[in-house]
Amino acid sequence: MAYPEKILADDEEVVERLHPHWITLVPAIFWFLVICGLGTFGLTEVYNNMAKGTGRLVVVALIVVVGVVLLIWLTLSPAARWRTTHYIFTTHRVLIRRGVFKHTGRDISLQRINDVGFSQSLWDRMVRAGTLTIESAGEHGQESLADIPRSDQQQQLLNRLIEQDGERRARLAYGGGYQQGYPPQGGQYQTGQYPTGQYPTGQYPPEPGHPQR
Repeated sequence: MAYPEKILADDEEVVERLHPHWITLVPAIFWFLVICGLGTFGLTEVYNNMAKGTGRLVVVALIVVVGVVLLIWLTLSPAARWRTTHYIFTTHRVLIRRGVFKHTGRDISLQRINDVGFSQSLWDRMVRAGTLTIESAGEHGQESLADIPRSDQQQQLLNRLIEQDGERRARLAYGGGYQQGYPPQGGQYQTGQYPTGQYPTGQYPPEPGHPQR
């Protein structure tokens, strides 16, 4: 499942795209080597020590079927979960997508995030990974992203994005960046803050020294 680029807003930019740390694939690689080794050894023993016939074919088929099942379960499934897990930081939000057959996703707006923390074990510090915890307002208040590459740096990045998003929203609300035809939140325009050509119907900009009517 690819990251949802098509749902990004026009002014929204992707800042960071992450999969879980590669360390999560180590068990899958280990089991791949073990299963292939045992399968090769088993087939060699069967062909060397069993006479040709139906019995040998049954044993060979059994070894192959068990090997394939174990490969799918212990190797291919973890690799597919890794490939289809996306953590995306944008200028507006955090997008989380998971799942191979059952897809799950969550979008967390930067303005709703209350706190961002990370934790690292000694092993995590050695491989430069960790768990990123995002506290946000809403029904599902906490989201833990396990095995994040460079979790300490991602925490700092996310905090910077939250700060920049707050500044952007403040500029839109109070710095004249409101949409055409809409005053800033909280009421009327202030004197001298009307955008060109957008005075309310029937009113004109006040002349210097003359109060508004």
